[in-house]
Amino acid sequence: MNSSESYLDIIHEDPDFVVVNKASGMLSVPGRGPDKIDSVATRVKQLYPGCIEQPAVHRLDMDTSGLQLLARTADAHRILSRQFEDRKTSKRYIALLDGILEGEHGTIELPFRLDVDNRPIQIYDEVHGKVGVSHWEKIGIENGRTRISFVPVTGRTHQLRVHSAHTKGLGIPIVGDTFYGDGKKSGELRLHAAELGFEHPRTGKEVRFESLPAW
Repeated sequence: MNSSESYLDIIHEDPDFVVVNKASGMLSVPGRGPDKIDSVATRVKQLYPGCIEQPAVHRLDMDTSGLQLLARTADAHRILSRQFEDRKTSKRYIALLDGILEGEHGTIELPFRLDVDNRPIQIYDEVHGKVGVSHWEKIGIENGRTRISFVPVTGRTHQLRVHSAHTKGLGIPIVGDTFYGDGKKSGELRLHAAELGFEHPRTGKEVRFESLPAW
C-alpha cells in the first residue's frame, strides 16, 4: 500500500487497542477477492507491527462511518469481544433521514432476516426473523430531512438501516442508502457511529469516545 492507502483517522491508540474513525465506503475487515483486501483491519495491522491477525472487535457496514474498535493483542480482543457479546458496551449513532419524521422519540422492535436470494439485503419476517431493537430520538429538521440519534440495543446486520426504512419502523430511509433508499453509490450513507463506550481490557475502567459526523 502507498501512504494514502494506509492512512487511518486514529481517534485513540493504546497498547491494547485502537479506536478508528472509519470513512464511509471503506470495509471494516477484508472481503473476498484481491480487490477487497483493503480495510480498516488491514491498515491497522500495517500500522502496528505485532498486531494480531484478526484485530476487529466489531464491524460497521461498509457505508457506515464512525467509531470502530480494534484490538492489538489476543487478550484484549477476547475481553472486548465478550463485552460486545454481553451488551456491556454503549453505542450511539447519528443518522440523517430522507424526509420529515413525526414524533420526538421511541423504540423500534422489528423481526428481520437475511434475504438469501438477495444478499446482503435484510427483510421483515415475523416467523423466521430475529428481533432487532433500537431506541431513537429526534435531533432536528434540516432542509426537509430529519437528523436523529439511534441507540441500538441489539446489533443485527443493517439494523438501523432497516429500522429507518421499513414501514413498520420509521418509514423513512437514511439519506444515501443504496440498499433501502434512493442512494446511487457507496460512500454517501448518512449513518455515523458517533459514540462508543466500554471497559478498558486491562484496567477495567470505563472509557468513552465521541466522533461527530462531517455532515
